[in-house]
Amino acid sequence: MGFVPLIEVTRGGLPECQHWGAVAVAHREGRVLARVGDPYTVTFTRSTIKAFQALPFMQAGGARALGWGPGELALLCASHNGEPMHVEQVDRMLGSVDQDHRALRCGCHRPLFAELGLGPLPEGFVPDERHNNCSGKHAGFVAHCVRQGLPLDGHLDPAHPLQVAIREHVAKAVGLAPHQLAMGIDGCSAPNYAMPLAHLARGYARLAGGAPDTDLHESLTALADAMVARPELGSGTGRHDLDFMRAGQGDWVSKTGADGVQVVGSRSRGEAFALKVMDGNMVAQVAAAVEVMDQLGWLDTRQREALAPRRSARIANAKGLQVGERKAVFRLEPAGG
Repeated sequence: MGFVPLIEVTRGGLPECQHWGAVAVAHREGRVLARVGDPYTVTFTRSTIKAFQALPFMQAGGARALGWGPGELALLCASHNGEPMHVEQVDRMLGSVDQDHRALRCGCHRPLFAELGLGPLPEGFVPDERHNNCSGKHAGFVAHCVRQGLPLDGHLDPAHPLQVAIREHVAKAVGLAPHQLAMGIDGCSAPNYAMPLAHLARGYARLAGGAPDTDLHESLTALADAMVARPELGSGTGRHDLDFMRAGQGDWVSKTGADGVQVVGSRSRGEAFALKVMDGNMVAQVAAAVEVMDQLGWLDTRQREALAPRRSARIANAKGLQVGERKAVFRLEPAGG
């Protein structure tokens, strides 16, 4: 499947774990600039395509008509923690089309802030659909259906006009035809698409650096502006996407996906990378992403220091003793290499 070792964990000087994966670096025009493993490895994109799933709504003028600003647009692209700031924003989004959380079809789960050990749940807390990490995306689905007069019933069905339009817009954003996207169902019950890493990277290069070759330019730029302006809404307290975009000082557009998918685009360079860690290990995924940014020359001394904890090079036990190391074992190669 084109995967090679990316991150190795050692204990007592001996290899203990290896996390395999692949990386593709692409320009917004479609050129593959660098790679690790096979840059055309096909993988499900998971939450990394949320900005592209918002394109039918954006292209139809939904955000402008409803007066949605950076907060709402950041939530459209979010995999959020379910913190109060996220839930309140989703309420406002739904309220702007006279709906509430009962219109959402994403299901509910414990908020990520509790799952990640970032804080306790209030006494007697009962989660609802607003706490789902994908509820911002789904609020956008509801808003689009209401504005376009589409039925809310069955709006996650792949044959529903909303999902047909989403598939077309996702394909256009990444430079593929709709039939070239393999489909599966995501954790939030919406259709999700698999594609080569190189095309996912190209899509993020367009999101970050603009898409003047398509009519998506204005919508993608507005979404990227919002992601960069309100990164705390796009992820949440303690999350690495928040750390990445703060370290990037407005240049980086970062988005994680479940099961080892990560994309980061540079606005000033008009390029992006997409990576997949085959075993889905998020610690390895994040460490590999920092290493890619370093090898690409994106990090200055301050950024390298800020992201050093995300590399997790030193592995300590419960008493704080160093018991092992985590290190990158790959080098980016030119795309033709």
